Amino acid sequence: MGAHVNPIYPYKAPTDLRATPPLRKPLIVIGAGPVGLAAAVDARLQGLPVLVLDDDKTVSVGSRAVCYAKRALEVLDRLGVGQPVCELGVSWNVGRTFLDEQEVYQFNLVPEPGHKRPGMVNLQQYHIEEMLIARALELGADIRWQHKVTAVTRHDDHATLTVETPDGSFEIEADWLVVADGARSPIRRHLGLDIEGRVFQDRFLIADVIMKADYPAERWFWFDPPFHPNQSVLLHKQSNNVWRIDFQLGWDADPEEEKKPEKVIPRLQAMLGDDRPFELEWVSIYTFQCRRMTDFRHGRILFVGDAAHQVSPFGARGANSGFQDADDLMWKLALVIQGQAPERLLDTYALDRQFAADENIMNSTRSTDFITPKSRTSKTFRNQVLALAKHHPFARKLVNSGRLSVPSFLTSSLLNTPDAEAFEGNMVPGAPMDDAPVQVAGQDAWLLDQVGNRFACLLFADAAPSAEVLAQLHASCRSAPLRANGEPLQVMPLIVATRPLDIPGVKVIVDTQGWVAKRYDGKAGTTYLLRPDQHVVARWRQLDSAKVQQALARATCN
Repeated sequence: MGAHVNPIYPYKAPTDLRATPPLRKPLIVIGAGPVGLAAAVDARLQGLPVLVLDDDKTVSVGSRAVCYAKRALEVLDRLGVGQPVCELGVSWNVGRTFLDEQEVYQFNLVPEPGHKRPGMVNLQQYHIEEMLIARALELGADIRWQHKVTAVTRHDDHATLTVETPDGSFEIEADWLVVADGARSPIRRHLGLDIEGRVFQDRFLIADVIMKADYPAERWFWFDPPFHPNQSVLLHKQSNNVWRIDFQLGWDADPEEEKKPEKVIPRLQAMLGDDRPFELEWVSIYTFQCRRMTDFRHGRILFVGDAAHQVSPFGARGANSGFQDADDLMWKLALVIQGQAPERLLDTYALDRQFAADENIMNSTRSTDFITPKSRTSKTFRNQVLALAKHHPFARKLVNSGRLSVPSFLTSSLLNTPDAEAFEGNMVPGAPMDDAPVQVAGQDAWLLDQVGNRFACLLFADAAPSAEVLAQLHASCRSAPLRANGEPLQVMPLIVATRPLDIPGVKVIVDTQGWVAKRYDGKAGTTYLLRPDQHVVARWRQLDSAKVQQALARATCN
């Protein structure tokens, strides 16, 4: 066994960053946690130079965020680290809920076939961070360790940062500043910005335990188990024989006392019920919080991840929603920086991700109220629901041991073009794209991998399109500059067909199992316009280049 040993990243003196007047950078990210690093990697993939400042010199201590949902894995695929995350992590789809020791409910996060990624992968946060750091450096991001941002001054067209290092302080400017410095966000506090919501009066103990056990790779949640009566317990498997165990403690618990090994070890021994050896890797106490900033954008400063919003850990909505923040923001920021979209496009980042945060907070609050009832009446209701769930399907829908993270359907986004024709299925404007198995050039592949991180125009075809249709497709994708002095916005043409087709200049995706057509209600002529973060933005029953161009202009606020 043995605990994880954190790497120490080298400090680089800021000689090249000092200047009078201060040096100006196009983009600075504060915080080298998972979300800040994801933003930095995405920036480089979008062609943006990026400077990352972090006050530490290593990755996170303890596993912290451990559950990465299917949507987050798809984002990580686009960033180039999805495969190593899945290879090292523990994949699972099934969750089980127990009352006492009796199973009352179970769920499957991916109940149908035809998806590249599982419902969840469990992996310690420090592993994710190490992978993202390596990827960011590979792509040319500039990461500066032991560079603590102590002050930020806002201006109309930039922000000025005061940075403290072992070699003294200096000032530097950013055209755009992405703040990803965590739940306590010193920058948010320094700027006097609000974060409002609810703090739940309960405490939970996290114990990361290194042990060999033959429990299946599933999520197990107990209400009122005999080894921890009148409270709840959660068990998760992670990589390298590390198990995450959460014990509900109650509001009156003393955090410092409960973290002591002499308190933790007896709890674990009572749960395991045997003499198997184990080692404590990390212990922490946390309190549920469901809060968000009123606005995620403040001029040239944009907040992402826990700095912008916080939820209780049951449901795995923290890091997962943070990755989606970065995924939504960076393509919009790239278009603005590159002169292809106006600044108001960034207002849609705030609006869309605030909507998603509200959705996460609502679900997280409901989970927390179910897990930690605060009155005799609510506890009686909870326990009756659990008792009924074992035998009655209607009650299972009411069991809430943490509704797990799912992506938000941004159906009210200002960037969407509403449907003018009838469609079936879930792929409405604003929906996150569903994946599906396909073939490309005779090789097995996945739909989302073909779409990538740029705008795409997806056309369904039963046979080789006519010259007129191909001309329409190319006209849809070869846009004129949407803004004066701007570059043309590149849109990738894609054709989904039922058999291989040889069409020069267009990638043909073969829907070998029919899943694409089924999930997208695709018929010959059906056309989808897709955002760089793989949300549907518009769709039509027949390709019309003028309509595609209009939808593209709307999707970029031009």
